[in-house]
Amino acid sequence: MDAARYVTKMEENYNRLFPDEPLSKSKIKQPLESKDHPELDTTTFCDDDDIEIYQSLIGSMQWAVSIGRIDIQTAVMTMSSFREKPRIGHLIRLRRIIAYLSQFKDLKIRFRVDQPDYSSVPPIPDLDWKHTAYGKPKEDIPNDAPEPLGKEVLLSHYYDANLMHDLLSGKSVTGTIHFWNKTPMDWYSKKQSTSETATYGSEFLACRT
Repeated sequence: MDAARYVTKMEENYNRLFPDEPLSKSKIKQPLESKDHPELDTTTFCDDDDIEIYQSLIGSMQWAVSIGRIDIQTAVMTMSSFREKPRIGHLIRLRRIIAYLSQFKDLKIRFRVDQPDYSSVPPIPDLDWKHTAYGKPKEDIPNDAPEPLGKEVLLSHYYDANLMHDLLSGKSVTGTIHFWNKTPMDWYSKKQSTSETATYGSEFLACRT
C-alpha cells in the first residue's frame, strides 16, 4: 500500500501555497522534534487566510494517515487540536511534517500473509479465577457457526500510551496498531479523555481502548 503519489500531490500543493519557502532538504528524521510541545507555543495567531491553509494541510495529512502513512499519525493528531485557532509556530510544524513526508516518500506497507512466530513468548498460565469476581466464565460460541474456510489468520494487537503528552491538560495519548498475520490493517492514535498522574493509569486506559 503506497502513498507516494499522494505525497507528490501534497508537495505540489505545498509549492503552490509557499512558493518562496521551498521544502527543506535537511535531514528530518521525525515528523516533529523530540519532546516538542506545540501546546506551549506562544507565537502570533494565524490570520484567516493562514487558518484556511492550516485546516487544508491537516485534512490532507489525515488522508495520508488513512492510506498508510502511520508514521505521522501521532504528529497529525497532535497538530489537529489547534486547527480552530492555530499559531504561526503550528503552521511551521505542519510544513516540517510535509518536508518529512517528502524526504521519506517511498515508505509503504507491505502485505505479508505469513503468521508471526511467537514461540519465544511464554504461554499465559492457566489461573483459577473461580474465587474472584470473574468466576469461571465460558466463551459463548454459537453452535451453528459455519466451518472456517481458507488459511488461519493470527490477530496481533499492540498498544501504548505516553504520559503527559499535553503539558497543559496533563493528558496522555493512546496509540494502537492491529495486525492480520504480519500486515498492519488498522491503527489509532487519540488524546485520552482523562488526565492520569502515573504511567500505570495511562497504560490501563490504552489497554481498555
